Amino acid sequence: MYPGAHSVTNPDKPAVIMSGSEDLLTYGELEERSVRLANALREAGLGRGDTVALLSDNSARAFEVYWAAARSGWYLTAVNRHLTAAEVGYIVSDSGARVLVVSGALRELAMEVAEHAPGVRIRLAYDGEVPGYRDYDALLASSSPVAPADQPRGADLLYSSGTTGRPKGIRAELPERQVDEAGDTLVPVLRGMYGFDTESVYLSPAPLYHAAPLRFSASVHAIGGTVVLMEHFEAEAALRAIERYRVTHSQWVPTMFVRMLKLPERVRARYDLSSHRVAIHAAAPCPVDVKRAMLDWWGAVLYEYYSSTEGIGMTIIGPEEWLAKPGSVGKPVIGTPRICAEDGTELPAGEIGTVYFEREEVPFSYLGDPDKTRRARHDRHTTWYTTGDIGYLDSDGYLYLTDRAAFMIISGGVNVYPQEIENVLTVHPAVLDVAVIGVPDAEMGEAVKAVVQPAPDAVPGPRLEAELLGYTRERLARYKTPRSVDFVDELPRTPTGKLVKGRLKERYAAAG
Repeated sequence: MYPGAHSVTNPDKPAVIMSGSEDLLTYGELEERSVRLANALREAGLGRGDTVALLSDNSARAFEVYWAAARSGWYLTAVNRHLTAAEVGYIVSDSGARVLVVSGALRELAMEVAEHAPGVRIRLAYDGEVPGYRDYDALLASSSPVAPADQPRGADLLYSSGTTGRPKGIRAELPERQVDEAGDTLVPVLRGMYGFDTESVYLSPAPLYHAAPLRFSASVHAIGGTVVLMEHFEAEAALRAIERYRVTHSQWVPTMFVRMLKLPERVRARYDLSSHRVAIHAAAPCPVDVKRAMLDWWGAVLYEYYSSTEGIGMTIIGPEEWLAKPGSVGKPVIGTPRICAEDGTELPAGEIGTVYFEREEVPFSYLGDPDKTRRARHDRHTTWYTTGDIGYLDSDGYLYLTDRAAFMIISGGVNVYPQEIENVLTVHPAVLDVAVIGVPDAEMGEAVKAVVQPAPDAVPGPRLEAELLGYTRERLARYKTPRSVDFVDELPRTPTGKLVKGRLKERYAAAG
């Protein structure tokens, strides 16, 4: 299915509601506007395999651009709006985008980007004027609202977060089918595992340039539900949106859970969350204590999954399963997980190694980086793929993640996994956010350091450092305890919750 089918049966139903402004986009409007944009850009010369770049805040209009690309055989590259103009320009140019659509809310950034992406032929702006960009609505008004007979299915071309280096485009092969033909792998998962249907109301609090919010929201449109889109995440506003719109399904990252749990009890108790049946979370491992606290508060509605933008595989674990297997990210629903040692040998249950997924067909590549594409595949098993995560399988086949290979600390020849330490410190009441990294050490090679953003009422300094070090010593082996704690005003995170540890490590390396 796709929105066009629902525009025939229920044209006035909201496809998107903006949670803050309460503005909405109906299925009829989404269908007509995406058709008009598709027709206009086809007339301008875009053909199958071309790329449309999107630089936007969280706006309902973004889905018009998404579905125009999805029904025309184009790639859609949604770009992180928090990047600099040069960084945005790099992604737009690297993707080969012939069209750049921007939001007027990002006027200054969009103006700067133009000079960094000279290859773009067509520049369009919605929700406000931007010098150097054509008016999006005027273009749509001049275009035909009649859908063409040939509507080949497009795909997204999204970029990695750049947490350990420059972002890379992840490009799948275009499917050989029409937009209204079945074939999306995510839609059956949403239906079967989470119970999505035409009555579902899905709250999306994260930025649309990230793979999960974009893909899940598009799948909700394919199914015929309603997406409630937050302009930006704010803890109490999220609870208010669940109550106001009778949200049935939602998706989160663990840092959002932490922010909501740290709301005063009277605020948390203020909102009626009884409509809320499924709260999905992913993007980063959730500390066990945080998830237990969320289950105590929200009940058995938390469903965790593990996947990647590359789409090499997927695991899911429900609330009852998780209580029996705390810390696990579940069993596979797409692909078969394999754990391998550094030499590529498959490891038995319980042993930690690189996580691969065996899957017959994963036709993706890292754009312009054949070496990275090659490294994502096992040397001997050509249908095994990895994104560099580390973990293990238990005897029942449940997957547990320990960290990413790039973040592992080797201290005195011993592997230390920062995530384990971060999970302990995250729940300390004086900690708002934390990152654990390895810093150069003459004796140990690397020393474990915790970088902490204190809670608003906490006083950073030697006394708090001693308290946090003592707290970790009581809960972890001594070699895992940080040697020191630094306090910062804010940690570098992507808006989707991923720590940009590469930036932290560079900062400490530069300091000697």
